[in-house]
Amino acid sequence: MHEPVYTISIVLVTVLVSLRGFRDPSFVQRYIFWPEAILRDKQGYRLISSGFLHLDGFHLFGNMYSLYAFGRYLEPRAGAMAFLAIYFSSIIGGNLLSLFLHRHHDYRALGASGGVCGIIYASIFLMRSSIFLFFLPVPVPPWLYAIAYLLFSFYGIKKGKDNIGHDAHLGGAIIGLMVTTGLYPEIVTEQPLLYSAVMGLSLVLLIYILKNPLFLPWRAFSGSFAARRRPSKPALTRKEQAEQVDAILEKLSRSGMQSLTPAEQQILRDASRRGSHDQGSN
Repeated sequence: MHEPVYTISIVLVTVLVSLRGFRDPSFVQRYIFWPEAILRDKQGYRLISSGFLHLDGFHLFGNMYSLYAFGRYLEPRAGAMAFLAIYFSSIIGGNLLSLFLHRHHDYRALGASGGVCGIIYASIFLMRSSIFLFFLPVPVPPWLYAIAYLLFSFYGIKKGKDNIGHDAHLGGAIIGLMVTTGLYPEIVTEQPLLYSAVMGLSLVLLIYILKNPLFLPWRAFSGSFAARRRPSKPALTRKEQAEQVDAILEKLSRSGMQSLTPAEQQILRDASRRGSHDQGSN
């Protein structure tokens, strides 16, 4: 079996770039995934560059270990060019899903998980052997690892409390499987039940997220709920929100906390919460 040269190279480059980012926050801000900069300033390179940055050492290790664990077997099996096509198209695909979901949010994310998920999904159909993971005493079938990872990512999107861009995981997994299918169409006929199950589950979760990005209860989509729902006020623009917060802060400094109404206090709490959750990782 040939050495996984490109897998090792990507791991090394990602580690070096991430270490630079740990020391230099301004470097991270230049290359992090940021919908506003991508859409407004046409900085499309962030769709790829963010895949070489990570939040911390634990985040970096988790992604690079998974990439190496699967890439060292997949790259010799699929070939270098196919491996690179799957990896980078999955990074871009994952970030495109995040771009769609967060196009109106002040949101930032970083990490290689979209590409890693694409490699894992390709491994389901191109590898026949099980994977040995250092934290488990028994070998794990690639399909089991991949489906568990997908469900974990979906749960993370739904929960939305850990500052990790799980939506990029799902987008990367789907794109990785689609690119693998284009390169190796025989995987559909060789394992039709497994392929249908994996692709079907992925698409169902994707449609759910696109239809219900705020994860409202399903009853919110029923006719009876829609009939009772009152029209909501138009959302404030970011500039209007900032002006509203500035006015409340001025009132606070002038007259103290007791002068604020419950609604004004809630606006300040919401602003503080938005400020602490505007960065994610994937």
